[in-house]
Amino acid sequence: MNQSTKYKAQRTTDGRESMKDQIVVYEKPTCTKCREMDRFLRESGVDFSKVNYYLEPLGKKKLTELIAKMKIKPRDLLRKSEPVYRELGLAKAEFTDDEIISLMVKHPDLIQRPIVERGSKAILGRPTENVKELL
Repeated sequence: MNQSTKYKAQRTTDGRESMKDQIVVYEKPTCTKCREMDRFLRESGVDFSKVNYYLEPLGKKKLTELIAKMKIKPRDLLRKSEPVYRELGLAKAEFTDDEIISLMVKHPDLIQRPIVERGSKAILGRPTENVKELL
């Protein structure tokens, strides 16, 4: 079952989705920063979809794509405060980018959030103001 949620979707007069529909927020709903992003986008009147990546896991291909769109290294997306980060010994530099991505897919708690995607760009939505460059 598709768990993503779409807010205020609008279509242009010829039936195409407007640019605003292309915003997708990848989140954990209980995350404080994710809730702040939701509130910020709603108050800004922006159309967006949300994907709870705990219910709809990010595959390796999608996560790799998001990292490329953010123009960061996979290591930059790691949540270093998570117990699983320490358990897996991720502070060591010997993990390849591919290994780090595979571990984030297997352990979604390792992924910083929210990730906001629009077309060919994506940003990490912390702080929330970062998303302004996509609007």
